[in-house]
Amino acid sequence: MTNTQQSPSNTSNDNLRYERGLARLREIDGEGGVKVVESLADIAPDFARLVIEFPFGDIYSRPGLDLRSREIAVVAALTAMGNAAPQLKVHIQGALNVGVTRTEIVETIMQMAVYAGFPAALNGLTAAREVFARAEVATRATATVTATA
Repeated sequence: MTNTQQSPSNTSNDNLRYERGLARLREIDGEGGVKVVESLADIAPDFARLVIEFPFGDIYSRPGLDLRSREIAVVAALTAMGNAAPQLKVHIQGALNVGVTRTEIVETIMQMAVYAGFPAALNGLTAAREVFARAEVATRATATVTATA
């Protein structure tokens, strides 16, 4: 059996995981998250599917934490890693999408200076600044369209 083939007994369960994960991904990241996964389709379609099934279909769908808490944890972890700026930006936007405030995001990133060092926190704040700036541009564009409609 090749990597892209599924055993018949897992197909139904895998499809449920995928659908649940895709719904959760859209809830958190909107179409931006889906575009990230789609960008993997030509090079690693199995990995793209795993990104939806495992983190979003299995972990993010668990009942123990709400999405706000999960996104705060992810922002902290990615900041602490110090080498995941693209993923950090996606999750900062996801945090905003699920109701985490800018202040909470900034405080989470600043907290990482204690545990991951100032360079990691500075990189995280730079990522946050970029995401916040994009959000402001998008908000202004929406307001302009609404005002002219």
